[in-house]
Amino acid sequence: MFAVHLMAFYFSKLKEDQIKKVDRFLYHMRLSDDTLLDIMRRFRAEMEKGLAKDTNPTAAVKMLPTFVRAIPDGSENGEFLSLDLGGSKFRVLKVQVAEEGKRHVQMESQFYPTPNEIIRGNGTELFEYVADCLADFMKSKDLKHKKLPLGLTFSFPCRQTKLEEGVLLSWTKKFKARGVQDTDVVSRLTKAMRRHKDMDVDILALVNDTVGTMMTCAYDDPYCEVGVIIGTGTNACYMEDMSNIDLVEGDEGRMCINTEWGAFGDDGALEDIRTEFDRELDLGSLNPGKQMFEKMISGLYLGELVRLILLKMAKAGLLFGGEKSSALHTKGKIETRHVAAMEKYKEGLANTREILVDLGLEPSEADCIAVQHVCTIVSFRSANLCAAALAAILTRLRENKKVERLRTTVGVDGTLYKIHPQYPKRLHKVVRKLVPSCDVRFLLSESGSTKGAAMVTAVASRVQAQRKQIDKVLALFRLTREQLVDVQAKMRAELEYGLKKKSHGLATVRMLPTYVCGLPDGTEKGKFLALDLGGTNFRVLLVKIRSGRRSVRMYNKIFAIPLEIMQGTGEELFDHIVQCIADFLDYMGLKGASLPLGFTFSFPCRQMSIDKGTLIGWTKGFKATDCEGEDVVDMLREAIKRRNEFDLDIVAVVNDTVGTMMTCGYEDPNCEIGLIAGTGSNMCYMEDMRNIEMVEGDEGKMCINTEWGGFGDNGCIDDIRTRYDTEVDEGSLNPGKQRYEKMTSGMYLGEIVRQILIDLTKQGLLFRGQISERLRTRGIFETKFLSQIESDRLALLQVRTILQQLGLDSTCEDSIVVKEVCGAVSRRAAQLCGAGLAAVVEKRREDQGLEHLRITVGVDGTLYKLHPHFSRILQETVKELAPRCDVTFMLSEDGSGKGAALITAVAKRLQQAQKEN
Repeated sequence: MFAVHLMAFYFSKLKEDQIKKVDRFLYHMRLSDDTLLDIMRRFRAEMEKGLAKDTNPTAAVKMLPTFVRAIPDGSENGEFLSLDLGGSKFRVLKVQVAEEGKRHVQMESQFYPTPNEIIRGNGTELFEYVADCLADFMKSKDLKHKKLPLGLTFSFPCRQTKLEEGVLLSWTKKFKARGVQDTDVVSRLTKAMRRHKDMDVDILALVNDTVGTMMTCAYDDPYCEVGVIIGTGTNACYMEDMSNIDLVEGDEGRMCINTEWGAFGDDGALEDIRTEFDRELDLGSLNPGKQMFEKMISGLYLGELVRLILLKMAKAGLLFGGEKSSALHTKGKIETRHVAAMEKYKEGLANTREILVDLGLEPSEADCIAVQHVCTIVSFRSANLCAAALAAILTRLRENKKVERLRTTVGVDGTLYKIHPQYPKRLHKVVRKLVPSCDVRFLLSESGSTKGAAMVTAVASRVQAQRKQIDKVLALFRLTREQLVDVQAKMRAELEYGLKKKSHGLATVRMLPTYVCGLPDGTEKGKFLALDLGGTNFRVLLVKIRSGRRSVRMYNKIFAIPLEIMQGTGEELFDHIVQCIADFLDYMGLKGASLPLGFTFSFPCRQMSIDKGTLIGWTKGFKATDCEGEDVVDMLREAIKRRNEFDLDIVAVVNDTVGTMMTCGYEDPNCEIGLIAGTGSNMCYMEDMRNIEMVEGDEGKMCINTEWGGFGDNGCIDDIRTRYDTEVDEGSLNPGKQRYEKMTSGMYLGEIVRQILIDLTKQGLLFRGQISERLRTRGIFETKFLSQIESDRLALLQVRTILQQLGLDSTCEDSIVVKEVCGAVSRRAAQLCGAGLAAVVEKRREDQGLEHLRITVGVDGTLYKLHPHFSRILQETVKELAPRCDVTFMLSEDGSGKGAALITAVAKRLQQAQKEN
């Protein structure tokens, strides 16, 4: 028993001594946590350099865009071919991807050798050899009669400008074929395949093996957005935000970046951690000075590093009693598989003895322990370096997503990771220590990068097919110049039609006289009350106008109009309005004061004088009964009488559009047009009296409230209406009415978008084909969401947040499509509005017989004010369609309430002037 303990003590002492000896000798290969954190920081800096346009040419880590923009979503299906060129063997694969929600893949493959004379010979011969192997495979699988898409896994650094193109930057590993560098490998292979007349194959995607690994794993786990290869070579890829990739145009979505991290340190960034053995190995390699990081990590070099260390230790008399064999002097005699075998948990020492004996050495027990520890230090350093760079990528992903904790999956492949018994465990442990804020799952890529190339091809063909369907829908909203000119001409005809006495009754553009015959001249003064009714909110204002200095002070209060009042009886609506007025007068301490009042009433009215307005029909969701065909001023007077608390002098009933024109006209006498682009859409302008057949007299001008929202109600613009417009119209409170407004105003744009999203989801093009209950709800997609989603400052992550609030669980790709849909709908709205406005300014120019017209348009409305692109597109459209009109757009800051007060003031001034005359 004592002898056994003595032996155990002797062995553990021996082991301890040998480990200390090796630790002292390889001191520089052991990396502390601080060093790893520092390497992590350095790698992050290198990533930044590689992504930026200015610094990319000199960056060691090239950060190559792969043009892979989407990961599998499970809807991929079909038959695909895949080739994998880049390792010791070359593989051809047929992949059958199933659909119907089942993530199922069937594969048949065949390996072909890659002889040295081929991979180091002539480039043309290399590609002809690959094409011959593919032809052989297709013949053996009876695929010659089929047209199949192909994905090419090409495991060398390439610069891509699209998914199906890649220019080889440099060969790595053992490849050295001449005349391939700086050429497009896809066109080289396509040319070689043309020799086989019976082969009909399209190369849809060129993929790096790392990207293939990520895509293979992403098919099984949607959280996978990083791919790592730790095999013959080493590399990593990950999904980067497009907004951070300077080398590719566009900011939308994400793209997979192939880091080519093997070259990290080629600029000297890792000199302080490289050892004499790393330098010696590099000098003896096929590519001295290149792939420094890879040479410290990958399977092609670990065995050689161990050999160089053992040789030096033997020379120093620290191993094998100073004896060396010719095999130990021979490059490549120790391979990574030997390193893995020597580090096996139980049989490692026995394996070490066997391997050393095969090398012609006579190792002692102590030698075997020391050699095993050398292997541990070399492979541990490899795992540590790999972990530091991977931790840098994970940190970047977390920061891109702006989350406290990141949940993600890393897809891994490569012989070193697969066959080395301790490597995965070491790598995972160090990664988790370096990035404690990331919950990382490591997923082994069972079928390797070749399946990944097929998945990229499957995704590419899915995206291609989906893109065609999406473009088909969006094309319905793209208006040509000819179509806009046609809209302008039809609007012009409708304006003329509405002004004529004979055709006025049938006109869809009502052209209502407002009896507002003058603009403010600056002499207006006094206190006025203004009411503003036109949406879900009702405003009461006290407006104080001081003459001479064009100074206006306003005090206002906003009151809600509940839905039951909007859609109740007329009496209830006007009693509610009077209640709000009473509250305001009380609030302002004006109870009992008799003030002149202007009433902004933003609904179509036929006026016979400035203080009489007969409601033609409700719009914007109002449905109060017993109002249509009645004089709204009389209804307000009746309600004031019923209350019997105060008396008001109702001087003018005004449309909000006219109020907007008057507000801007107070600042700019050139303002003769008012435009509202908000919840509703309307326009008014100063027309020559001689053209208004409905009103007697030919002298001067009068403001015409066009009520252009009804344009198209006679079917004249049906050629540009879509099935989505029809859906929105049929589901509205007033089907068949206000068709132009339903294509241009804030109340309806969100609803059009919702209808398109439902259709695209039904086609399986959005939200994984799942229509949420919220999306089925009418009115859920408010126009304010369009403004937010289309904001240039908003990243896709924030777009996804908005969609999540609507109960829509969107991917990055979904968010891009939603943004495009919003853009198409709002762009069409702005262009249609611009075409209508161009018709009016051209009419004014021609009526005045001018070669060139200068005019100002006063504008109000949330769509114009808040949407990031609406105002610009509208202005561009007017400029294009009315080039001889110099149109200034003036924002009405104080809304239509101030306009009502100004109209009341102007009316008072004109009344006074009439009395004096």
